[in-house]
Amino acid sequence: MALTKNQQTMEKIREMAGKAFQGKEIRDCQELTEGMCNVAYRITFTDGSNTILKIAAADTSGYMTNEIHLMSAEVKAMELAEKALPGMIAQVYEHDASKTLCSGEYFFMQVLEGENFFLKSGSMSEEEKSEINKQIGRLVRRLATISGEYFGLLGDEEHRFRTQYEFLRYLLSNVTMDADRKEVEYFTTGAELLALLERDKHIFDEVTVPAFVHYDMWEGNVFIKGQKVTGIIDWERALFGEPLMEDRFRRHTRNAAFLRGYGQESFTESEMRRIYWYDVLLYLTMMTEGKYRGYADDSQYQWVAPLFQASLAELQ
Repeated sequence: MALTKNQQTMEKIREMAGKAFQGKEIRDCQELTEGMCNVAYRITFTDGSNTILKIAAADTSGYMTNEIHLMSAEVKAMELAEKALPGMIAQVYEHDASKTLCSGEYFFMQVLEGENFFLKSGSMSEEEKSEINKQIGRLVRRLATISGEYFGLLGDEEHRFRTQYEFLRYLLSNVTMDADRKEVEYFTTGAELLALLERDKHIFDEVTVPAFVHYDMWEGNVFIKGQKVTGIIDWERALFGEPLMEDRFRRHTRNAAFLRGYGQESFTESEMRRIYWYDVLLYLTMMTEGKYRGYADDSQYQWVAPLFQASLAELQ
């Protein structure tokens, strides 16, 4: 169980639901175990209506430096995303950041229609999965039409940047410090990595408009019904940056169907190098986060480390 999973008693959940939905009584409450960070519950009321309750950690000891005000960022991101993807974003019923009723920030939201793409994909044909991936590409492109006034994380109001390079350097500096603090082996040093990034500084000059990026659109955060994407969840890592930062462009997820949907099937040399840099950022984060979350084993590190090494080798 991750340290950030702020589980609550049934008594406390009833108290929280009673404040948000006066007059309703809970008939059933099930913890949703797919997520790796926040705890979430699906609640069904006696009148047949339902909701999702999502609760942040009580403290930040299980978070990495780049994980800043994640729950407030998620609520803000969903409001922004609704502009580009109407009807596909859960409505937030109540958001409480006071930590008075519960030890962690929380919100109640709408239950989205459809099934989890990750859980469903094992029974789908390659053609069916390709169709969904193509739709995800289109959605990522639509999100990128939302532009920001700065480069940066939605939850981080203190650090906002004029350029994509400055933003990436900030993120990478933080994650290397986090890795060093926990003595994570990442096959180079933070100083060497940042020197390599400095050498490539010019390739980021092409990125002039901060675009809205979900950043974590893996299959588990996509809901589908039949051959249609019906919703996207888990917006807490959203940011304003280059669209190529999205998870779907990473070494382990990039596929032809997604790229067709996105509308870009090939990349310039500079774009490809930036993709490798975003690989390095994500994979080093994934290699390190288990040490902060308190995962039971290092299986995630063992899976991700070769991916990190492959993209790092391309940059070197």
